[in-house]
Amino acid sequence: MRRSLAVLVHCGSLALVALSLASATACSKDAPSSGSAPAGQAGSGARRGPGGGPGGGRGARVEPVQVEVVARADVARDVATTGLVEPLRTIGVVSQLAGVLESVVVEEGDRVRAGQVLARLAVPEIDAQLASAEVALKVAESAAERSASLRAAGVITVTEDEAAQAALASARSTRDQLRVRRGFATVVAPSDGVVLERRVEPGDVASPQLRLFSVADLSTLVVRVPVSELLVASLREGGKVAVRLDALPGREITGAIRRIFPSADSTTRLVPVEVALSGAAARDVKPGYLARAVFTLAPRSDLLLVPITAVLENPRGAVVFVVQGGKAVRRDVQRGSTYEGRVEITEGLKVGDSVVVAGATFLRDGGTVRVVSPNAPDAPAETRPRDSLTAVGQRPAVGNVP
Repeated sequence: MRRSLAVLVHCGSLALVALSLASATACSKDAPSSGSAPAGQAGSGARRGPGGGPGGGRGARVEPVQVEVVARADVARDVATTGLVEPLRTIGVVSQLAGVLESVVVEEGDRVRAGQVLARLAVPEIDAQLASAEVALKVAESAAERSASLRAAGVITVTEDEAAQAALASARSTRDQLRVRRGFATVVAPSDGVVLERRVEPGDVASPQLRLFSVADLSTLVVRVPVSELLVASLREGGKVAVRLDALPGREITGAIRRIFPSADSTTRLVPVEVALSGAAARDVKPGYLARAVFTLAPRSDLLLVPITAVLENPRGAVVFVVQGGKAVRRDVQRGSTYEGRVEITEGLKVGDSVVVAGATFLRDGGTVRVVSPNAPDAPAETRPRDSLTAVGQRPAVGNVP
């Protein structure tokens, strides 16, 4: 009995030993596996490049940009306003008598000379009065001759002779007055010019002060345009003005400021300015054409200009990027006026600098850039200004620089 119990205890001890050996063997196999992880990580880290990816990474990003060389130019602010072409002088020809128009001998567009007949009126009443006055004048002349003879013979007194002479003068005056009125029946041109308007036809009945024709002097045409009171101080009489007409596309006529009206409209605050057109250049211009007068204000020369898309804004002010040796270099600049999408730079740039005009929004100082043409597939989109004219000192926000 005791011997059997000892055998069992011995067998159990052997089993415990075998179990311990098996556990130790398993642990020894797991230990190298867990220990290899740091080595593997170290090896992987050795293969990662600066970009953090396998195989050495992709390196620094190269930004495509468009550049423009800074240069100096002459600029000016242009202000355009519209008006109608008008003759310098237009004369209305009116009837001075009541009567029927016997004939009208001119039409619109006819050139006439001063004193040329335009129309004739039938005035039978005045004709009759004139005939009567002619007869009365002859009677007065005969009476005055007899009176003078009788006075010389001492038959009548001086007073009676003076009365006869006065009657003669009155008859002559009446005849002359009727002749003048009869002359008004022939309507003539008051000056050289062109007939712009004909309002009557033969057979019409004219009354005194009825307008019959309009005759204009077309040797000089004018365009009367409204100009803001804020700008009119920059204008001077005789100054040159570029005039464009819709009726003559592609042509520009040079006019001159003829006069600046002395007062502004109390409601619109606009001052009328009259621009004169004359000479061969204005030969094809007709009254009534719509004209656009372009006034050049405050011309300036030798300005340093860059496109408005090159100027960015940050809290410290305006900046631009200049390309030097394939790198983007940020420059703080001082800006002035804006002219037709270009900005005046008063400080921070010099002639010959290559300034970034497109693609600057995402640049960083010192970043690598690649200059591309506008037609390149990866060319950056250029931001264009909406307005062609920006007031002096205005700062459009083209982009933001961190």
